[in-house]
Amino acid sequence: MATIYDVAKEAAYSISTVSKVLNNSTNVSSRARKKVLEAIETLDYVPNSSARTLATKKSNMIGVVFSENLGVGMAHPFFGPVIEGFRKFVDMHNYDLLFVSRSIKGEESYTNQLIRRGVDGIVVFSTDSDQSDLKIYRELGIPCVFIDMEVNDFNSVYSDNYHGALMAVDHLVALGHQKIAHIHGESTGFIGVERMRGFNDAISAHGLNTPEEYIMNGGYYSADGGRMAMMKLLRLSEPPTAVFVSGDQMAIGAIQAIKEYGLSVPEDISVVGFDDIEIAKYMEPALTTIAQDKEKIGQQAGLLAIESILNPNCLPVKKTIPVRLIKRETTRQVKK
Repeated sequence: MATIYDVAKEAAYSISTVSKVLNNSTNVSSRARKKVLEAIETLDYVPNSSARTLATKKSNMIGVVFSENLGVGMAHPFFGPVIEGFRKFVDMHNYDLLFVSRSIKGEESYTNQLIRRGVDGIVVFSTDSDQSDLKIYRELGIPCVFIDMEVNDFNSVYSDNYHGALMAVDHLVALGHQKIAHIHGESTGFIGVERMRGFNDAISAHGLNTPEEYIMNGGYYSADGGRMAMMKLLRLSEPPTAVFVSGDQMAIGAIQAIKEYGLSVPEDISVVGFDDIEIAKYMEPALTTIAQDKEKIGQQAGLLAIESILNPNCLPVKKTIPVRLIKRETTRQVKK
């Protein structure tokens, strides 16, 4: 079966141009339109979409792509509530969702699936720093919204990661801690960079001196990554009295490491996480953390997706969602 890539090759035009012709866009030259239509006829290419889509050029469907390094997709405790908030919002506006995997195997790519099904827009859930796919999304010519990743020429929605880190450090300093370490997420990713920037600025604002060995890379926000990073901190000749961990799952691993080392949380070391995943309040001890409004992130992404579908020429919007400090049981006043 011919794909849009075959049509683009046959017509000697880009995928973006083919997509515009298929969507009946006016921003295509008559020569390009003629060549693309001829290629479509030659290859007998027909997008596998509903009759309504072919007639109206609208499918009332939004594609959902997961682009994250752990490969857990909706099973991730952060993404689940976000996608549910997104689903509820777009469902009220009569849009369906099409879930595709960026790592799909076989002849047909995930982008071709999106085009073949005639999606009106795309939402990308991203935790990684690889922006190589941005060129592909630009060529598709379909409105896109990125979640958890700042993208200059697309709509994007993310938490106020920077101020969340400031809150975490301020809380620990207010408790009397001065030896504060940071276990950060992937240091080239947007959220990891923003949370580390907030940590560094807060440490500087309080006049503290954080040794280089107090900064540990926990990798891609897994419990194992947090555990291994915390073990390294505990082996230092002068370990910290508190640690800000850039993700709740990493914080869970860090607390496990502290317990394995024969120490207690928060009696020996205070821990602050980031995310406020569901299990955080049920842990023993319950996790002090920076809460993201996951449902609101999903709702705002849905709003931007629909607005950009209805008005494709609107300028990209970056939406920052406020966060808040949730004080629980993993932090306490420093011992004198």
